[in-house]
Amino acid sequence: MEKVIILGSGAAGLAAAIYTARADLNPLVIEGLQPGGQLTTTTDVENYPGFPEGIDGTMLMENMKAQAKRFGARVVSGTVSAVDFRKKPFRVTLDDGQGFEARTVIVATGASARYLGLESERKLMGRGVSGCATCDGALYRKVPVAVVGGGDTAMEEAAFLTRFASRVYLIHRRDQFRASKIMADRVLANPKIEVVWNAVVTEVLDVQANEVMGVRVKDVKTGAERVLEVKAMFSAIGHRPNTEAFKGQLAMDEQGYLATRNTRTNVEGVFAAGDVQDPHYRQAVTAAGSGCMAALEAQRYLEAKGE
Repeated sequence: MEKVIILGSGAAGLAAAIYTARADLNPLVIEGLQPGGQLTTTTDVENYPGFPEGIDGTMLMENMKAQAKRFGARVVSGTVSAVDFRKKPFRVTLDDGQGFEARTVIVATGASARYLGLESERKLMGRGVSGCATCDGALYRKVPVAVVGGGDTAMEEAAFLTRFASRVYLIHRRDQFRASKIMADRVLANPKIEVVWNAVVTEVLDVQANEVMGVRVKDVKTGAERVLEVKAMFSAIGHRPNTEAFKGQLAMDEQGYLATRNTRTNVEGVFAAGDVQDPHYRQAVTAAGSGCMAALEAQRYLEAKGE
């Protein structure tokens, strides 16, 4: 039986692993669907303390993983398919059927990109429709692409894609961005980015080629439609918490984010950290900080139980 199982290997999960490993709790980390978390889709992390010149997101996460393993954390590939928090020891089952028992669990499963919900979008997932510019952007060199969104993520995705694409259309349903001023100013000053204001995507076009050939956009004020001839569309309209496996066992808000108090969930001995319980900040540094908090809470819980 494990003393601590950590679900997720992003900034929150690996920070929790570092702290619990240093406390000699020998934690087991389940990597999850996206090993390294969302930071692995970011090339330049400029706002993580200690890196004045910035750092590649994947490198940062690899460094955190190596640090956790150095202190004794163990890492297992797999995604959680089911949990049983109704009785102790807690049980965690992975998608490959492996099962683990633990005295405490730290949930750090993060959040995933949202999509528009169009049938044409679903059909072309992985064939020009993507939620990760840094994963797929290099596939679209010297061709036009589109990004949908108006927040910081959309700004970052659009700016990143200018490294490869001939032109980037940034489609936003309003007449001003929700993004921070510094990020928005960078985008507006970039000659390779064209902002399509007050517009929504109504269809992703493939012209029977089974790959994206364009997007149909509609002006929300006039109703006029036009087609942007692009080879890819990147969704950057927000995220949803990865909490499906915990429904009915852990308390959540209306959006599905886990409800916590100082990382403690409604189940004694189960803690949560990072974006899975944070609908407000969603930053690497706050995720890592909450991972530290969850680790300390788990350590104190075990000590109080004499374990």
